[in-house]
Amino acid sequence: MATPYNHRAIEQKWRKNWAESPINVNDGKKEKYYCLDMFPYPSGNGLHVGHWRGYVISDVWSRYKLMQDYYVIHPMGWDAFGLPAENYAIKMGIHPAKSTADNVAKIKEQIQEISAIYDWDMEVNTTDPAFYKWTQWIFVQMFKRGLAYEKEMPINWCPSCKTGLANEEVVNGTCERCGADVTKKNLKQWMLKITAYAERLLSDLDKLDWPEKVKKMQTDWIGKSHGAEVDFVVDGKEESITVYTTRPDTLYGATFMVLAPEHALAKGLATDETREAVEDYIYKASLKSSVDRLQDKEKTGVFTGSYAVNPLNGAKVPIWLSDYVLADYGTGAIMCVPAHDDRDFEFAKKFDLPIVQVIAKDGKEILDMTEAYTEASGTMINSGDWNGMESAELKEKAPELIEARGLGKKTTNYKLRDWVFSRQRYWGEPIPIVHCPDCGAVPVPEEELPLLLPDVTSYQPTGTPACGYCGLGQHFLPEMREARKTRNEYNAAVGRVFLVFPAVCGQQKRERTGQPRKSGQIPSGGYVHRRRGACGAASVVFEILYQIFKRYRRAGF
Repeated sequence: MATPYNHRAIEQKWRKNWAESPINVNDGKKEKYYCLDMFPYPSGNGLHVGHWRGYVISDVWSRYKLMQDYYVIHPMGWDAFGLPAENYAIKMGIHPAKSTADNVAKIKEQIQEISAIYDWDMEVNTTDPAFYKWTQWIFVQMFKRGLAYEKEMPINWCPSCKTGLANEEVVNGTCERCGADVTKKNLKQWMLKITAYAERLLSDLDKLDWPEKVKKMQTDWIGKSHGAEVDFVVDGKEESITVYTTRPDTLYGATFMVLAPEHALAKGLATDETREAVEDYIYKASLKSSVDRLQDKEKTGVFTGSYAVNPLNGAKVPIWLSDYVLADYGTGAIMCVPAHDDRDFEFAKKFDLPIVQVIAKDGKEILDMTEAYTEASGTMINSGDWNGMESAELKEKAPELIEARGLGKKTTNYKLRDWVFSRQRYWGEPIPIVHCPDCGAVPVPEEELPLLLPDVTSYQPTGTPACGYCGLGQHFLPEMREARKTRNEYNAAVGRVFLVFPAVCGQQKRERTGQPRKSGQIPSGGYVHRRRGACGAASVVFEILYQIFKRYRRAGF
């Protein structure tokens, strides 16, 4: 009679054997290969099959490199700070420190049962002060070099949960967790100046042996364009509105302007007759996420009652607000040329705004246009002294012509925005900055890092960044002990971005050395990203992009 296959006994036997006699050993002679997984969020009670679907790829690849006689550095760890872990803790009524630790223990047990080739000596936990000491250290270096700064930014805000929300946490204008209407709220945020490296990030893509699809996605994410910034003076006021346009050749055809509802001048442009409608529109726009606003097929808007002056022909152009314009892209204001832009044409037709054609294919104006003429070539018409010029040629010359007349300046623009780096939540790596009433923002001295996350009993969102954590003052210089403390943590993505260095950080957890040391263990030879679909594609693009940014900064470029 055949002996039944006892998989549990066999797996236990070999797991014990491999633990006692590891097959992946650094003998100091083998070439190193670093394979990095995207670490799991310990925000639920255990792994699901989707995790292993990603991990089996890196495990197979690691075994392949092992058979090629590499010493494979294949760490595992926990992306343990951030909203997922904190929301789980709030839902379960358990302090996030305990719930996260419990989940880590459970997931680690599950992963060990899989018997993948992981080096547990390199284990990383983003909640470990020995790890976030170095993320704080790097933040301080960026702050000292002007690459970390504070700026007031509009964020998704849930008045019920009293916290900021990521775009993916807003569903049909409501909070995913509680169902309350989500509004926009301006809060001071910490930003990382990745835009200072926009050109470098773009040009260096040519040096990378990456899939063309990923490189194109990063190129599109950076979004380099050439054009001009043009100043429109508000009629009857001292203010002016700056717009960025890639088609300065069409400036004579700008017949109206549209501002984002969050634009700094939006409310002030309202007249007594339009104020109620303007304020109502601004409020309704605040209930939509940026994604929803860009996807809405039906154009909406409200006339402010004010006019700007076209700087070339002196014509008064009405100023409108519309939620298809976003405050955090460009200047938050656009000049509208409905004869040559589909979106502007649709808006003009809906609200009965003038349409002036300035480019003609054969030099002849189209009467009663039924659609925008969007071809990039043609002859200039209705454009003053630009009449008769080729539009393609004028597109290149117009920025300099506008600059020479003092109406604006030639500009290169990028879609890439500086990285919003902070969250007004508890469960995250504390930002190592103290706000001194006399000196302003001052970094915590490097020798006093890490700035530890205080052990508090009340961790639920309070609706304000003001904190007052007891004991926080011990980390500050004596003369600053009364300085204002703020409840700011890193965006959880910082843990993922810095996970490219776990092999170094895992060893330093034991060594407690001074500065991060250079090592042949980085950069990674392979990175496996678990997310799928549009979210996963976008995530891998920006996370890798920001990893490169961090490497530039650490290398002193």
